[in-house]
Amino acid sequence: MVFLLRRLGFYVAAFLFAATFNFLIPRLMPGNPIDTMFAQAGTALPPESLDALKATFGFLDAPLPVQYLHYLGSVFTWDLGLSVKFYPLTVNQVLLRALPWTLLLVMTSSLTAFAIGSLAGARAAWRRGGTFDSVGAPGALMLQAVPPLVTSLLALSLFSISLKWLPTGFAWDPMLDLTWSWASVSSVLIHAVLPVATMALAQIGGYLVTMRNSMINLLGEDYITLGQAKGLSDRRLRLVYAAYNALLPALTSFAMSLGAVFGGSLVTEVVFNYPGLGYTLYEGITSRDYPLIQGQLLIMTLAMLSANFVADTLYILVDPRLRRA
Repeated sequence: MVFLLRRLGFYVAAFLFAATFNFLIPRLMPGNPIDTMFAQAGTALPPESLDALKATFGFLDAPLPVQYLHYLGSVFTWDLGLSVKFYPLTVNQVLLRALPWTLLLVMTSSLTAFAIGSLAGARAAWRRGGTFDSVGAPGALMLQAVPPLVTSLLALSLFSISLKWLPTGFAWDPMLDLTWSWASVSSVLIHAVLPVATMALAQIGGYLVTMRNSMINLLGEDYITLGQAKGLSDRRLRLVYAAYNALLPALTSFAMSLGAVFGGSLVTEVVFNYPGLGYTLYEGITSRDYPLIQGQLLIMTLAMLSANFVADTLYILVDPRLRRA
């Protein structure tokens, strides 16, 4: 419990630190979205009308410390104001509309990559120097080195445009009314195949190498030798004795990658026109929608910190020594 409380305090401090940067970064950008909106429209407003419009969207004409305190208040009450791009929708409404789609992509691709990478890493470590270890591990690392933009465009070109096996984009068939019917569910699954596959491909190599290296360090332990002397099956020794005890570094890697995958989903969602948080952030950046950008980055921060806290909790379940820390 003491260990978890210490970690919780650390994550609260990290969230405040990240929220402060989240406040400063959009304000370092030149101009503001209201000026940009009317500049693009070629429309001029009287100064008093422009001030009233800025007040509507929450842009305070006040010193930076006052704006910061107002911002912190909105963060802790989760009142993120109105979206400039999607007015009259609030930022909360826009983000809640996009969040499930990104969660679907991130969790499905991450869990798939974690399962495949960890099992492959365990096999490569158990048969170290064999064909799978010599070919599979370097091949997975080569796939990881390919930028997600290239992987996404190649997959889109091959499977959607040339072969016409899968849809070219969006999260479901626009001709359908999205319900819980099988037609809608199957449409969502089919539209998620390419985004999930391209995001998973970029992660498998990392999990494979982490698991392989962690497990190789354990193969010389006495309990492995004792298991072999007792005549335990190869499968049980590999999965229960070796792989299970090598999971801690892989879990850390999994937790750390979730936040990065949230951010990395931007490229995939833009390529496949997928209506998730990444695509929403892209729309917010192009329109300088400061409230929307701040809200999206806050969700990314919370996702990363929450994933790390869950990993710390899993540590206690997997490693009993931490319960006495």
